[in-house]
Amino acid sequence: MTFPEIIQLNKLVLVDFTAAWCGPCKMLAPVLHEVKEALGDTASIIKIDVDQNPAIASEYQVQGVPTLILFKEGKQVWRQSGVLPKQAIVSAVQKFI
Repeated sequence: MTFPEIIQLNKLVLVDFTAAWCGPCKMLAPVLHEVKEALGDTASIIKIDVDQNPAIASEYQVQGVPTLILFKEGKQVWRQSGVLPKQAIVSAVQKFI
């Protein structure tokens, strides 16, 4: 499945734009596991490595990592850069369920 196909899904898709060399990205990874547990099947969470997918990062104007973008039916509905606590991410996503 391609990135455009994934974000077109009916459910919410939270995309973590990340990089292997990024310290804050590594800090965010366990937080996103907790977010997934809290949200269950209401949202998907996928990671996009900006170094391996520069075209996607450029298309969504990702300037720094980590950047989280929430898509609903292919449209960007929320975006935040930096490391956030679990509850902030869960609250943001729940607004669009």
